[in-house]
Amino acid sequence: MISFPAMSASKRLFTQAKRILPGGVNSPVRAFSAVGGTPPFIRRARGARVVDEDGRSYVDFVMSWGPMIHGHAPAGLRRALRDAVERGTSFGAPTALEVELGRTVRRLMPSIERVRFVNSGTEATMSALRLGRAVTGRDRIIKFAGCYHGHGDAFLVQAGSGATTLGVPTSPGVPRAVAADTLVARYNDLDSVEQLFKKHRHRIAALIVEPIAGNMGVVPPAGGFLEGLRALTSQHDALLIFDEVISGFRASSGGAQEQFGIRPDLTCLGKIIGGGLPVGAYGGRRDLMEQIAPTGPVYQAGTLSGNPLAMTAGNWALAQLTPALYARLDRLGQRLASGLADASQQTGIDVQINVHGSVLTPFFAGAPVQDYDTATRANTAAYARFFRGMLARGIYPPPSQFEGWFLSGAHTLQHVERAVDAARATMKAMRRRQQASRR
Repeated sequence: MISFPAMSASKRLFTQAKRILPGGVNSPVRAFSAVGGTPPFIRRARGARVVDEDGRSYVDFVMSWGPMIHGHAPAGLRRALRDAVERGTSFGAPTALEVELGRTVRRLMPSIERVRFVNSGTEATMSALRLGRAVTGRDRIIKFAGCYHGHGDAFLVQAGSGATTLGVPTSPGVPRAVAADTLVARYNDLDSVEQLFKKHRHRIAALIVEPIAGNMGVVPPAGGFLEGLRALTSQHDALLIFDEVISGFRASSGGAQEQFGIRPDLTCLGKIIGGGLPVGAYGGRRDLMEQIAPTGPVYQAGTLSGNPLAMTAGNWALAQLTPALYARLDRLGQRLASGLADASQQTGIDVQINVHGSVLTPFFAGAPVQDYDTATRANTAAYARFFRGMLARGIYPPPSQFEGWFLSGAHTLQHVERAVDAARATMKAMRRRQQASRR
């Protein structure tokens, strides 16, 4: 078990950071508010491991929140980026790299007939939503409780991810008029969607959904749910937008839309496209995307969009996606899920494991988790104790009950077994404390 000195380098850095950065961090969940303790400040990463400023090494299941499907700092990516840096880091002008990556994205996801590269998933979803409203001439959108689509105003209504972690389902600063145009349905509940279409007939521009929910924790779609969304949006002349910022190129090389056989009108991408560098994209039907400037009137621009470093990383990362990689990741995901479930059963700690391929969430709950309501019934205090026990045993899971654990091509069966052993030991310790508290 890892020992933590009273004043570690990470603790000193966190103290300094809080005098400079809001909460000491540049993204809320990193502050460990939901799990307690001091966040380790990471010095370096390689493969499936990260090393903090005190030299402690952890098996990483955060993987920069998903994009590191090939592991941290793979040799081929490092070589490609070194070569790219020699040629320049940003031009603010077109490059052949953008064309190459665009072709790859279109080949892997045929629903994307035209694509626009941006700098983040948030930028992608905001831009796709603006396009949807422009082409339909309508203002209202449907999203799902617990689904997070970035920090755009329209999406911060019953949002998941960090908003759920911090208990802030909506954010101050979002205008009431914007919030009023965001309609919220229940994930995996087609009736709730149908009722919104009936009530707001001819006023809904688009429905946006994570095809595999990942920001209330991992919640796979129920049978027929995505097919029903496709049918309802088509019936009501609204656009179906898939937010595949997490699932894109992770669920499969063609994303969740390939796995489930659904063709959305627009798709939002991020993370993996850039091999971990800042990047996002949105794309879809040609007639829709050609409404984007300069071919159409819908304005969106960005100086760093399509920058050569991100495009280089994306070209390398997507070229490494193979059936063998996905098969291996699925096996590791199943083993981690079954190992965590066994640890739960052996110790009597209530845990529900939701898994889809290489992404999973252990919910500290006594009943299955299938939507936002059931996700938020999870015992967050129990997860916080579990998290701290895992960290002390050299395993770095997400510092929130409501996030996914990510595997990569750099993880081995030994890494997974170490995590399972750590989970079993942690849950045993939790059980002993429970029993002691009842005496």
